[in-house]
Amino acid sequence: MTIGELLSAQADLRPDALALVDDRAGRTLTFAELADEAGHAAAWWQSQGLKRGQAVLVFVPMSADLYVALLALFRLGAVALFLDPSAGSSHLEQCCSRWPPDALLAISRAHLLRLKSPALRRIPIKAGIGCWLPGTKRWSGRWQNGPFEESLAESADPALVTFTSGTTGVPKAALRTHQFLLAQHRALESSIALWPGEIDLATLPVFVLANLAAGVTTVIPDVDLQHPGSVDAGRVFSQINRRGVTRLSAAPAFLEQLLAHGRATGEVLTNLTKLYTGGAPVFPRLLDGLRQLAPNADVIAVYGSTEAEPIAHISITAMKPEDIAMMRAGRGLLAGVPVKEISFRIVQDCWGTPLGEMTAPQFLARTMPTGEPGEIVVTGDHVLKSYLGEIGNEETKFRVDGKPWHRTGDAGWLDQNGRLWLLGRCAARITDSRGSIYPLGIESSAMSHPEVRRAAALLHAGKRLLIVEANPGDGLKERLLEAASFASLDGMEFVQAIPVDKRHNSKIDYPALRSLLESEFPAAK
Repeated sequence: MTIGELLSAQADLRPDALALVDDRAGRTLTFAELADEAGHAAAWWQSQGLKRGQAVLVFVPMSADLYVALLALFRLGAVALFLDPSAGSSHLEQCCSRWPPDALLAISRAHLLRLKSPALRRIPIKAGIGCWLPGTKRWSGRWQNGPFEESLAESADPALVTFTSGTTGVPKAALRTHQFLLAQHRALESSIALWPGEIDLATLPVFVLANLAAGVTTVIPDVDLQHPGSVDAGRVFSQINRRGVTRLSAAPAFLEQLLAHGRATGEVLTNLTKLYTGGAPVFPRLLDGLRQLAPNADVIAVYGSTEAEPIAHISITAMKPEDIAMMRAGRGLLAGVPVKEISFRIVQDCWGTPLGEMTAPQFLARTMPTGEPGEIVVTGDHVLKSYLGEIGNEETKFRVDGKPWHRTGDAGWLDQNGRLWLLGRCAARITDSRGSIYPLGIESSAMSHPEVRRAAALLHAGKRLLIVEANPGDGLKERLLEAASFASLDGMEFVQAIPVDKRHNSKIDYPALRSLLESEFPAAK
């Protein structure tokens, strides 16, 4: 069984139920129509010479076209490659050299990258979505091809490869096999309670695959998802109400836009019964606001990563007053109990030093006791075992009696109830003559103040600093410093905007923040 077969099975179970709603393209597809289009698309690819095991570089945004293409590639046993074209030409060339694509499927704007990319020009088969461009074949979504010779993938065959940005070195390639995707689907189906017939407005691509495999209708937001922190929230509200959406999954920045719109207009989303957010730290203040925005919904924060999704989750209703008080006091961010499909440990934080092979007794000796902070490490069927070509394995993988484990790069601790508390990135740990402290504990304390839009703690030029995105009025600085007295801060600076990641617009971009401090606050040195 593969994820592609699960998706195809939904066409037999509920052929007339809506699978995808793509209002931007003016398209809706039932499960039967999706399977039919995927079959025609697979036949078209086959007629172009694409074979099992070959790779297609995909530059297509979240859309009905994207999932038709993915299902077609799954049915052919071909591999879908994804990378971020905005990362620059050098990144593109590096990724294409790691796994040279046999075909390119891209929207018209992305095809223009061929003008300055030798790697893209070398790709033998080029297909375009949208207007025709020289040197491309039209991939229209309305094929007349007949049946194709299905090449069923084996569970161990690669299905998806996504490349990291490579900002800290050579890009890593996360290779997901069909077996991995199936395990991930089962973990998501259980942890986020997917039920056939539900209607989910999803902004995270991996959730869409899980939806399709579970018989859940996916509504693709009718906005530009490249900038989730500046979406047209009114348009999203209208779409949620018009399409009868019952559940929503999105990054914090996207939901903050909806929350701001709801507060400005007084609108609420009463049809929502489930609301999931993740991909970045999720603070209680946002969860509380979302509970007011969607009063009938269970509001849940999900913790995971590219290599392991999901890891843990928690509902706002499970957070007790004493938990909130601990977050305000700098103990970190409560992420909840790890999902049952994953094995989980906190080990001594030695991030940056390879761990290699070890025995079970050696692993046990590295494991931190309850209440003590350290690195978060995980293993399980839906945890990535290796990167392509093992590039990146040395720093993030290790084995215990031959069993592979993944180092998330995050720090945390487990409480007496087996719940995980997040402390931030291991690499962002603040260490000086006064000891060590992790940034997320300080940031959680600052984010409990309603005036603070965003906060970041770091060691800069030997000083422990808290950088705050807020309007510095009414004694806010004094109150923040008093609340964070546990951190022995050397200072605080207010900025107009703290840099965040491009993908989710939710995670602190610490290297960019350091550059900002160098230019705006030279005295901070």
